[in-house]
Amino acid sequence: MERIGLIGFGEAGAAFAAGAEWVPYARAYDRKTDDPATRAAKQADYAAAVVVGTTTAAEALNGTRAVFSLVTADQALATAESAVPAPGTLWLDCNSVAPDTKRAAARAIEAAGARYVDVAVMAPVHPARRGVPLLVSGPHAEDGAAMLVRLGFANVGVVTGSVGAASAIKMIRSVMVKGLEALSAECVLAAEAAGVRDQVIASLDASWRAESWATRFDYNLDRMLTHGIRRAAEMQEVVKTLEALGTGSSMSRGTIERQRAAGAVGQTAPAGLEAKLSLLLPRREDAAP
Repeated sequence: MERIGLIGFGEAGAAFAAGAEWVPYARAYDRKTDDPATRAAKQADYAAAVVVGTTTAAEALNGTRAVFSLVTADQALATAESAVPAPGTLWLDCNSVAPDTKRAAARAIEAAGARYVDVAVMAPVHPARRGVPLLVSGPHAEDGAAMLVRLGFANVGVVTGSVGAASAIKMIRSVMVKGLEALSAECVLAAEAAGVRDQVIASLDASWRAESWATRFDYNLDRMLTHGIRRAAEMQEVVKTLEALGTGSSMSRGTIERQRAAGAVGQTAPAGLEAKLSLLLPRREDAAP
């Protein structure tokens, strides 16, 4: 097994590495180790995954045959532009960014002599981990898919097309997925403030019986409180995608603000819809008892 690099070691990195046969050959770098305030926690993440942590990206990239780029959306291009991977390395860009961002990253990686693969992660990494569905595209997609399968990923599909084809599917799908989360928050917060939450939920349940809207609202608010900041960054890339297509992005722009506002609360999502509503919609002093 060749050396594997992981640049960025958050939720996805830990999920991909957990229990993997290639962990003894992996080296990880996360910029949180640069900050004394977050260094110990990140080093604990490395230890929990039994991954060797490094102090620089260059050290994590040294001698690699495959690299997972798993940073935040706003750092994806900068990471590719500053990377110096070994010649021939497969750069598996798993970040949720616009096709144009992926193409710019590909130019930087290919200029360094490595092979760029556009990877779209199409579902939450937990609990699936290496079973999460992945789509890959670009001139090295077949090699990238073969490497991912070799590393234990069980659900890899190759998308015909250039770099950006896989991420276009991910970005455009996010218009609906993240947009519905933001719409549900706007709806249930207004219903709660107006004192008609139960009636609104009953009305929605009557027209959409596949799942209780109370359950939907609870789940969506949980996702936004937990991942709102990261999802807002991803939705900025969605806007870039839609603007490049010329199809309009007004709802996606609104989703950015709603996701960012929920994520900025900075608290762990409490259990249950009532608790989440209380956290997001503080009771006004002039409200009736």
